[in-house]
Amino acid sequence: MISKRDLLLASAAGLATAGLRSAPAADVAAGTTTAHDMSQVPASWMGKEQIAFLVYPEFTALDMVGPHAMLTGLIGATTHIVGKSRDIVKSDTGLMFQPSTTFDECPLDLDIICVPGGSTGTLAAMQDDGTLRFLRDRGSRAKFVTSVCTGSLLLGAAGLFTGYNATSHWATVSLLPLFGATQSDDRIVRDRNRITAGGVTSGIDFGLSLVGQLRDRQYAESVQLMAQYAPEPPYDAGTPAKAPVEVSKMMTEMFVDFNKQAEKVARQVYPRYRNG
Repeated sequence: MISKRDLLLASAAGLATAGLRSAPAADVAAGTTTAHDMSQVPASWMGKEQIAFLVYPEFTALDMVGPHAMLTGLIGATTHIVGKSRDIVKSDTGLMFQPSTTFDECPLDLDIICVPGGSTGTLAAMQDDGTLRFLRDRGSRAKFVTSVCTGSLLLGAAGLFTGYNATSHWATVSLLPLFGATQSDDRIVRDRNRITAGGVTSGIDFGLSLVGQLRDRQYAESVQLMAQYAPEPPYDAGTPAKAPVEVSKMMTEMFVDFNKQAEKVARQVYPRYRNG
């Protein structure tokens, strides 16, 4: 199968020569990929980023898969799926993920580290010293420290949001001050090298915006078009402000116990990591 990166390389070369070159039909049918003339790819479209996505038991899959789908379109980048071990990790909906590397094996100096959220799985990860030490270490040197949804609580527990503006899922954003952060209700929040995205689907927007930052607008638009990312949701209840009152009330009540547990964990764990 011709890969997404092969298509982007062909697109880049085509844009440079004002004529898109696609793989010959015979090559596609044979399941092979074609060599691309890298000299025709704009220099600004090439990179060598080291990107790590954390996975842990019971994380929310789309928190990771959304930005992963966008950032793996970066030509020249290397992506790592990092777990505490190489054992298969089950998400909170039962999807299975195979880590490509472990905490010990993960490159020391990362360009991007991205942490997905979850519920009970996130609470457990917030209390795991190995996970927090890994995040604290790699996050202290990464070019971009990022999260999606309640992944910001996990990074906060590792002491990485002290003095930063940040966001989280709408139901948990009020917990961020417990980690020394200033909360924001924005969908994507950038503060220096910290980038946080709100709940679940906002990770797609965050990933695409970072693609544009690391390459350029045209490159990001190519990634967006390839993904046919043009959302037209059948309902308009994606934020508490837009959702019907009864729906918002019901969903808020579902988070009461989680937030109580998260607050308890935050008060226990954050002081240990706040100052490194």
